[in-house]
Amino acid sequence: MLNILWDTRNYLFWLASLSILCVLLERLRPWRREQKLSRPQLGQDLFWLIFNGHYAGIAIAFVATWGLERFFAVGSTFRTLSAIDLLTTQPLWLQFVVLLVFKDFLEWLVHNLLHRVSWLWQFHKLHHSIQELDWIGNMRFHWMEIVFYKSLTYLPLVVLGIDGGVILWVAIAGTLIGHLNHANLNISWGPIRYVLNSPRMHVWHHDLILHGHKGQNFGIIFSAWDWIFGTAHMPATDKQPDQLGFHDIDQFPRTLLRRLIYPFWK
Repeated sequence: MLNILWDTRNYLFWLASLSILCVLLERLRPWRREQKLSRPQLGQDLFWLIFNGHYAGIAIAFVATWGLERFFAVGSTFRTLSAIDLLTTQPLWLQFVVLLVFKDFLEWLVHNLLHRVSWLWQFHKLHHSIQELDWIGNMRFHWMEIVFYKSLTYLPLVVLGIDGGVILWVAIAGTLIGHLNHANLNISWGPIRYVLNSPRMHVWHHDLILHGHKGQNFGIIFSAWDWIFGTAHMPATDKQPDQLGFHDIDQFPRTLLRRLIYPFWK
């Protein structure tokens, strides 16, 4: 494990490094100064950080690879798709840009579905159960969300023929922006707020009050999708929501085990 933590080619190294960076930033320049580091359910969020950031991803990737290999074993479809390799010969920087934008748009679509499809919302409630937003809230989500997101983005990665190192750097960029978006920081990115998501914008996604039919600010990395498709909500001032969560949050379980099984029996 220690070798992995010091290996810059491993996602776990960057997850730990970016987490420490955000902890320091929140301590140096907190937006909500009354919010304490040792808030309720912080211990549970540490579990989500480790489980979702490492073990769940490994397990789901293994199952997905196993399933795809057997699905495509009946013919040459997988080899044909792999042979397309649209970006294999392109420079790594171009692969990075294409994957970052393409993958983020797909994830914006999935995020919309998590709010608009009732049975998907039961899984996504866990992420919105956090009522004191900070960087670690980025990792509070049900493991089934990994399945939903990966199911839509994994096959296009195969078709595009993206370099493995590029996929790692896109994951690092996504984690950095995701951590910052949930962090207790007063950042709006100024004029590029219409392109890049920020803590000032994303906090309104967690608002108890819906500012759209099924919510607002679904962007993961880029806010541009919300501005383009009319789902953006960002007050001009540094005003914050009065309360975070969702309307029946008092009925949502608080223990770890019940939160894991809640969407299935619900």
